[in-house]
Amino acid sequence: MSILVTNISKFYKNFKAIEAISFEVKEGELFGLIGPDGAGKTTIFRILTTLLLPDEGSATVAGFDIVQEYKSIRNSVGYMPGKFSLYQDLSVEENLRFFATIFGTTIEENYDLIRDIYIQIEPFKKRRAGALSGGMKQKLALCCALIHKPKVLFLDEPTTGVDPVSRKEFWEMLKRLQQKGITILVSTPYMDEAALCDRIALIQKGRIFEIDSPQNIISNYSKTIYAVTTKNTHQLLIDLKQFPSQYSVFAFGKFIHYIDQKADFTSQDLHRYLESKDHSAIEIHTATPTIEDVFMDLTTLEH
Repeated sequence: MSILVTNISKFYKNFKAIEAISFEVKEGELFGLIGPDGAGKTTIFRILTTLLLPDEGSATVAGFDIVQEYKSIRNSVGYMPGKFSLYQDLSVEENLRFFATIFGTTIEENYDLIRDIYIQIEPFKKRRAGALSGGMKQKLALCCALIHKPKVLFLDEPTTGVDPVSRKEFWEMLKRLQQKGITILVSTPYMDEAALCDRIALIQKGRIFEIDSPQNIISNYSKTIYAVTTKNTHQLLIDLKQFPSQYSVFAFGKFIHYIDQKADFTSQDLHRYLESKDHSAIEIHTATPTIEDVFMDLTTLEH
């Protein structure tokens, strides 16, 4: 087991950043922590990379205890924090050589591991890191996190603020790294990225709601979701929230996703209600659940 977390909690005065968090990540797995800002993802990452001590619980990373064997963990993991934290006044090449030197290695020694990533930024190796684009900064940070050939790679919201093309390229790079035997723990607020992980943990307000493969989480979801649109989307949202038996209502692209409490509820019931509210161009169809639908349902249950 590459990562084993048992009842980890962290408190700040009266605020519980994370509470009794437990999960495991298998060797060679691509595991995702999925949740919005403030869910506790970064706190978990900082604890597992030995930058923060837990108030309760225990954990091991690459077989080492996060408290007793923190030095071994720091030599065994790569960490890419959410905020770009490399030396902006140093060039691309200087940053990479600096991090290689810290771990007692060289760019040349582990070049095979970063080749696919580094060749994309090598033409800019003399450019200062602070002058790179968001996607290039992301690739450089990943190279620096990999240069000492870690057993476990921690990536905290690596694609936040990055353009869609760079996001796609980044996940393709992660899949290639996984094939080289590196265990990857990645956090993201983007629900669509959850489907790219082997398994995910849905987290909100410092608590994990569910852990499973994205496919299993979706296939086990049993509620009927109605995708609804009318000419007046703003008023539609208001009226759906006022429907007597509504269970949950939230915007999803150009549609509003609606779930009802009643088992015998039909789209005709909803259509009649919207007609009574003077809506026009009414369109209603059942929608295939997504990770976002499941997550919204879990947060609805929590309230």
